[in-house]
Amino acid sequence: MLDRLFQPVFQGTFTVGSYLLCSAAALALGLLVAGACAYRAHHSKSFLMALALLPPIVQTVILLVNGNIGTGVAVMGAFSLVRFRSVPGTAKEIVSLFLAMAIGLATAMGYVGIAVLFALIVCTVMLLFTLIPLGAHKAVRELRITVPESLNYAHAFDDLFKTYAKTIRLISVKTSNMGSLYKLKYIICLKDCQQEQELIDALRCRNGNLEIALGMTTDHGEEL
Repeated sequence: MLDRLFQPVFQGTFTVGSYLLCSAAALALGLLVAGACAYRAHHSKSFLMALALLPPIVQTVILLVNGNIGTGVAVMGAFSLVRFRSVPGTAKEIVSLFLAMAIGLATAMGYVGIAVLFALIVCTVMLLFTLIPLGAHKAVRELRITVPESLNYAHAFDDLFKTYAKTIRLISVKTSNMGSLYKLKYIICLKDCQQEQELIDALRCRNGNLEIALGMTTDHGEEL
């Protein structure tokens, strides 16, 4: 009896009832994927809407091009153009999009049971990775320092970073104020979050009391 869950809901002819059933399953699973992706993460409303609606859209497209090679090639070309009109996303967003498309493909073939089981497995693993602090560092900060052009910034703060930080990585350097200032951007992992003010005060003594900013990082490591 359990094997019947992994059989297509239609045999041969695709009826209106089977289409509505597959579409409802695709939409419900799309909402599940959107909820799993949004858990403890910030995403735009439009992106979550796209995740919810992508499975039924892909399902309908696959049904329309089923058996028609010419239409299938045309649709493939149209889908490829979407890539050039989208901004780079995080790894989690890209995985969620592929998951939504896979659900749409499965429901288009009538395998609603497989689509449900597949979505539950992937969303469960996604939520587990969100809950488990794997690779997450609460002490990681983004440090921005403004220094005068006369200061050799390459090694000016080495002793301070060795005292207050576990790791330090220079992300970017840019000039400012007609080239008289350098703006440095670092990603650092602090040894003790309670020493933020001490680090800032020590850096101010080195950079001539110019602007210093220390805050939470944007997730550079999440881009795929």
